Amino acid sequence: MNIFGIGLPEMGLIMVLALLVFGPKKLPEIGRSLGKAIRGFQEASKEFQDEFKKEAEQIEKTLSQPMQAELENPQKSLSAKVPEAVTTPTDAEIITPIEDDAVSASQQS
Repeated sequence: MNIFGIGLPEMGLIMVLALLVFGPKKLPEIGRSLGKAIRGFQEASKEFQDEFKKEAEQIEKTLSQPMQAELENPQKSLSAKVPEAVTTPTDAEIITPIEDDAVSASQQS
């Protein structure tokens, strides 16, 4: 019997020391709380392992499936990219602020 690297003689010595320190009335309570703590740790560890395995399987499943790309509505997406009509502005429509200021200054003089 070897628990955490502690053999049977060492375990007996620890039990005798615990009995002397805590007394016979407190020892069962301490053992019970220690057992609950160990059980809680084991449950949390198992839950973590299960969650880790679940995520690893999901990633593996995602990587093993080929990726498929599909357009939702090919006609709509193609028509959205092509503009209907492009018009170029005429010279009369293009007025720069510098020309506008120059014209108004010459009209005031």
